[in-house]
Amino acid sequence: MNSGRSLYVAATVVAAVGLFAAALAVWQNPGSEEGLGFAGYMQRLGIVVPACYVLGAVGVIWLGWCSLRLAGSVTSIATWLRNDRPERMSLSSNAAVNPLVDAISAAFERYTNRTAELEKQLQDAHIQIQLSQRREKNAEAIIHSIRDAVIVVDEFDRLLTANEAAGRLFGFDFRVSQRKALSELIGADHSEFVDFLTHSKKSKGRATRREMELSKDGSPKTFDCVVSCVFDQREQICGAAAVLHDITREKEVSQMKNDFVSHVSHELKTPLASITAYSEMLADGEADDEETRKEFYSVIQNQAKRLNRLIEDILNTARIESGLIKVSKEPASLTMLIEEQMQMIRSYAEDKNIKVSGQKPIVFDQVRVDKDMISQVIVNLLSNAIKYTPGGGSVRIETEVDESAHLARVSVIDTGVGIPEDELDRVFEKFYRVKANEKQAKGTGLGLNLVKQIVEKVHNGRVFVTSKVGQGSTFGFELPLATPEPAAV
Repeated sequence: MNSGRSLYVAATVVAAVGLFAAALAVWQNPGSEEGLGFAGYMQRLGIVVPACYVLGAVGVIWLGWCSLRLAGSVTSIATWLRNDRPERMSLSSNAAVNPLVDAISAAFERYTNRTAELEKQLQDAHIQIQLSQRREKNAEAIIHSIRDAVIVVDEFDRLLTANEAAGRLFGFDFRVSQRKALSELIGADHSEFVDFLTHSKKSKGRATRREMELSKDGSPKTFDCVVSCVFDQREQICGAAAVLHDITREKEVSQMKNDFVSHVSHELKTPLASITAYSEMLADGEADDEETRKEFYSVIQNQAKRLNRLIEDILNTARIESGLIKVSKEPASLTMLIEEQMQMIRSYAEDKNIKVSGQKPIVFDQVRVDKDMISQVIVNLLSNAIKYTPGGGSVRIETEVDESAHLARVSVIDTGVGIPEDELDRVFEKFYRVKANEKQAKGTGLGLNLVKQIVEKVHNGRVFVTSKVGQGSTFGFELPLATPEPAAV
């Protein structure tokens, strides 16, 4: 830097000396003949031209001096910026340059602060974008994990997002349907839902609910539809979200409970009415002889047992489902348990002219069970078979042992009315009764459900059923065989 400054000073001096020499030459030598006229003319002007040369030389010297000062100032500023030091170095002594240095320093400080602020804002914006993307992914993951159908549309009823359940319900591919009109996606068959969605947006309600019938997999289903409007920061509606929950099963259960209450009320009233009537006749002395009194006593006793069985079925079902029932398991022979219950049920079968038969005892059919509960299972299966078998039919109960599977299997085979194939999967449901056979016999729909609860939940077994309409049914259950105890030596 110093060598460059020296060279600049030398050039300035040479230029000034040259101008002084030119002024001196013009003053002393007017020049050639051609220039004589011009020189004479200049001589007439006096010392104007030499003075101009002198002034030019002085100007060059002054300009060089100023340039040197400016170069020094710029060099000092560059050094100050490069070293990032607040010192003003040699400029601090120069009062003419100090304001410039202060201005540059203040501007640089503002630029540095603004740059830091922008960098922080950029980092915050980047973090916000990442959080927004993460929230969006989480929201999509939540929506797709919901079993209910979820549909989100914008203010123009164009699909924003939907889950797989919604795609199955309305028959569209939810992955490639974004930004398409909802009415085009779900078709005219579900126009009721589109109208409800549009109406909910117009009403600007936070949440609107309605039950509606929609077709799913070719069968009508009942859905609880909730539409919630989505508002932006200006409280303007920017879309809507709809959640459709399938309540078909809940509606069926509710109806079954209502039917159950109706059936139970009737079942309770019937034995109570008989007990009340016969006890009043006894009290009034209408039974004159001992034989009549015994008949009345028998009717009252049988109706009381029927009433007791009904109440026990209800209570036992509730106890098993709640896990509060007491279980006392011990080894028992299935054949012996069956024989005991057949003795009890034969009188009921004889009243309907139905033959009940069993089989010879098996060598080893020991199971570890609660005898009272399994006895109730056998009674329920036998009474159910007799109930739905017309007079003159038969009911047969068989036991077999599958040693390879370590199981004992009991089957109750009847020649009754049978069960439609599409209802076989539901016969063990609580409160359920086969619609085609409701007029055949009365019941509460608890007996077979109690069988299932006792066998599967309490004894880790399995129930099964096969049937053909008009030919009869086979109900049964399987239980694990008890491990035989070693013989005493």
